[in-house]
Amino acid sequence: MTPSPTLPTLPDLADLADCTATELLQLYHSGQASPVEATRAVLARIDALNPALNAFCLVAQESALQSARDSEARWQRFRQGGAPCGELDGVPVSIKDLILTRGMPTLRGSHTVDASQPWEVDAPATARLREAGAVILGKTTTPEFGCKGETNSPRTGITRNPWDVSKTPGGSSGGAAAAVASGMGPLAIGTDGAGSVRIPAAFCGNVGLKPSFGRVPAYPLSPFGSVAHLGPHSRSVSDAALMMNVLKKPDARDWTSLPPDSSNYLQGLEDGIRGLRIAWSPALGYARNVDPEVAQSVARAVALLADLGALVEQIDPGFEDPLEITTGLWFAGAWTVWNTLTPAQQALTDPDFRAEALLGEKFSLLDIQRLHLQRGALGSHMRQFMQRFDLLVTPSVAVPAFEARPAGHSPMDPAAMLGWTPFSYPFNLTQQPASTVPCGLTAAGLPIGLQFVGPMFGDALVLRASRAYEAARPADVDFKRPVAPAS
Repeated sequence: MTPSPTLPTLPDLADLADCTATELLQLYHSGQASPVEATRAVLARIDALNPALNAFCLVAQESALQSARDSEARWQRFRQGGAPCGELDGVPVSIKDLILTRGMPTLRGSHTVDASQPWEVDAPATARLREAGAVILGKTTTPEFGCKGETNSPRTGITRNPWDVSKTPGGSSGGAAAAVASGMGPLAIGTDGAGSVRIPAAFCGNVGLKPSFGRVPAYPLSPFGSVAHLGPHSRSVSDAALMMNVLKKPDARDWTSLPPDSSNYLQGLEDGIRGLRIAWSPALGYARNVDPEVAQSVARAVALLADLGALVEQIDPGFEDPLEITTGLWFAGAWTVWNTLTPAQQALTDPDFRAEALLGEKFSLLDIQRLHLQRGALGSHMRQFMQRFDLLVTPSVAVPAFEARPAGHSPMDPAAMLGWTPFSYPFNLTQQPASTVPCGLTAAGLPIGLQFVGPMFGDALVLRASRAYEAARPADVDFKRPVAPAS
């Protein structure tokens, strides 16, 4: 067995790479730091740590530095009385390698994609970030077509967790989460089809948000259908709210997107949770294998919510495990993608994706229609349940980060794919907003996440509750960055 890589030892010095997006913007505003300085610090961090973590599959160093220079000029003009800068002007961000980015290949973790074709289109999320002045660092790793909750693929290899490089960062936005956790950019955009923002954010000690479906426009739409969402990874809830103000802007290319939302998610973020009705469900009524350390840490966090004035009631929402609905629809989507590939391309695919596709082949049209009907019943049930409560709280993932493994390490079936994350996929089916916020560490030093689920369209409320917990989190829950900063 090849030994796991180790992270280099770096001096413990203050570094712009360790700043949040909010802190960087304050430094730019005052002239105490510049976008060029921050971008150079982040690029140095990437040079130092990406060989061990494999969070980036493409680093666009020259274009990032040019973008930072352009931003620095805008900030200089602003401080001299010029026009205001964009909401994220000069903030380094990364883009998951499923999301189109002009001038950079979007390889989708797959040998089936030709990198040499023209790349002339920005997806809506990329376009909004670019318009806001963000510095696009490059593309972060994903399993092939975002097909699983781990980040490994034949094309880009194994991505690793900064808290322990023998562990997975989760997936499918594992590269995004590992980058944010280790200071390789304070913000990242990921996708979430069954937990793919929240799983890796929880495993890496970040904040992650799956917004209400359609709140962040997408183009092209996912072949996996309306379970697929886009959302931010960040180090703080304030940064997630800041990023959502940019990402939620409309784009006519997405016919499923929600009407324009003129609200500012930073306003009211500090209003707390006193008087909110919170349903606390430790297992959703069906999760049987919640790790004891996860259960204990999340229960402690829920007790703090009550101390903050929330009206907490322990209650299960009253639905059965919808794993078979999720994986059935997902496998059918994999079969659809499989049939867009030539036989030569199919031979190049990840064995996990191939197995998913062949499982999807077994579903009849009647089977798929029944799954949609079951999904609709679940969505209706949760709309009604959320009339009684403002928020539902659960663990984010049932287990801490496990071993980083190669593609095809185990036979593919619903339990292997998602059985260990029973709290994430139900809310892709129901399309509700859901966040994860770090709430503890295991004895081995691995992060644990607390999940807030809101009513449909309650994205601002989810962020507000997340911030209330984050602000009150006990001092003994140590969330220093897992990697010492680069010099």
